[in-house]
Amino acid sequence: MEQTWRWFGPDDPVKLHEIRQAGATGIVSALHHIRYGEVWSIEEIEARQRIIGADPSLGLRWSVVESLPVAEAIKLGEGDLTQLFDNYRQSLRNLASCGITNICYNFMAMLDWTRTELRRVLPGGATALRYNAEEVAAFDCYILQRPDAEADHRPDVLERARAWMKKASESDKHNLLATIMAGLPGAYERYDVPGMRTMLKRFDGITRDDLRANYKRFLEEVVPTAEELGIRLGVHPDDPPFDVFGLPRIVSTAADIDFIVEAVPSKANGITFCTGAFGAGPANDVPAMAERFAPHIQFAHLRNVLKEPDGSFMEADHLGGDVDVVKVIRTLLAEQARRKGAGEDDWRIPFRPDHGHELLNDGERGTHPGYPMVGRLKGLAELRGVMMAVSAIDHQSR
Repeated sequence: MEQTWRWFGPDDPVKLHEIRQAGATGIVSALHHIRYGEVWSIEEIEARQRIIGADPSLGLRWSVVESLPVAEAIKLGEGDLTQLFDNYRQSLRNLASCGITNICYNFMAMLDWTRTELRRVLPGGATALRYNAEEVAAFDCYILQRPDAEADHRPDVLERARAWMKKASESDKHNLLATIMAGLPGAYERYDVPGMRTMLKRFDGITRDDLRANYKRFLEEVVPTAEELGIRLGVHPDDPPFDVFGLPRIVSTAADIDFIVEAVPSKANGITFCTGAFGAGPANDVPAMAERFAPHIQFAHLRNVLKEPDGSFMEADHLGGDVDVVKVIRTLLAEQARRKGAGEDDWRIPFRPDHGHELLNDGERGTHPGYPMVGRLKGLAELRGVMMAVSAIDHQSR
């Protein structure tokens, strides 16, 4: 499998030569400076490629786009969307003309991944991302004051949420909002509380079925172009894979993936298989989902989580947590071998170590939350070791 690394561009504190030292050769990047809904020009794409390939000795290439964002108006089905669909298709054409054909995107309404702690301290001083159900409830019910929000949270969670509010300072409340917004690395709209209320009103009345219908329309508009260009589109699952702040989630379960791949059947319409995002869903059997949807996997994010009964969860070691990542890796390797045996040109499945604990001097670097250097290097090394071991065992057994 192709070892890749998410890189946020020239301002990323993690440098390209460090990524090569970690063992990755594929770069996962995006043009975050371009506003959502605007065309990614060939000039901008080639400029990023030149930076990535500036030192040929590193052997790096822009392997995967993460993400080519979908404008909120498309998710809402709001107004005349002709220009937005035209722009998305043109961006696909421009990427393909530059040789980039693996595109990750998501269809999460309003927010990207959501956490309430960016640096939960672990034994030894490492830190991890964490989602606390009571803090989400506190924000939802008592800071955001979303109408009828209390009905969406368990009574025990609400009790703890009220306790959190009683002791929370204004700084605590501000930091909670900033943490919730941290999952939007390239967003131009980082909402304050009034801004969130305004945006939520736009989604008011948008049901799960409505959002699914809007997503199906998006697929119908862009997948034929992607197929014509030889592009593989992979939707990233919702993170977390359940409704947040009343916003419906539609890429969270096996049933959701069934709907997506059947909505517009095509090799170009697939998934980015994220073990951590799916892993936070209590009902999701992640290894079984990997096996079931293996032919549709365009890209893999490998990480792990530890879940709690109230819906809270924490990022775990890449090989720790609730998900049997080894079993998932075996499935991915088998699918890759199947594709190679079938003579597919793009048979390799790129993967990256997703997120990671902040270790050693990671906290001094100022990296994007969840994307430390040392923590991801550790994760990549562990995952690479598993892949080599599984490949050797499976080869001996044949």
